[in-house]
Amino acid sequence: MPRPPRYITPEGYRRIAAEHDRIWTVERPRVVAEVEAAAALGDRSENAEYIYGKKKLRELDRRLRFLAQRMDSLTVVEPKPHPTGRAFFGAWVTVEDEDGEERTYRLVGPDEFDVGRGLISVDAPLGRALLGKRPGDEVTVQRPAGETELTVVEIGWERP
Repeated sequence: MPRPPRYITPEGYRRIAAEHDRIWTVERPRVVAEVEAAAALGDRSENAEYIYGKKKLRELDRRLRFLAQRMDSLTVVEPKPHPTGRAFFGAWVTVEDEDGEERTYRLVGPDEFDVGRGLISVDAPLGRALLGKRPGDEVTVQRPAGETELTVVEIGWERP
């Protein structure tokens, strides 16, 4: 059975690709050089630098494989305003909580969420609750601290 597509914004894809490129062009060559230098010292069985370098190289290769597979499985979607004015993938949504405090979140794919930067996954409870909403709509979100009511204040397509 085919998997549903995993969406990502162009910015999110560029971040993943940049990490892959940085590991491939900067970190891996540096570790390879360290391993070669350690190997030249002789007995590899008791050479801590050599053993650690090989371990680090395996970790980098594992991360490179993961990132490459992830990039192959993602569908890049250019966020566009919806004619109905509703919040969909890529939208910046400003909400107001029960205390009158406003926060702005961007609805993104699960591979690029970063709550500290205001990027929430469309698969997360808050992301699911905001999908399809319009300004003025109220949503109830279950969170670890308990249920909370939020009001959608604004939906935009450019970073606020």
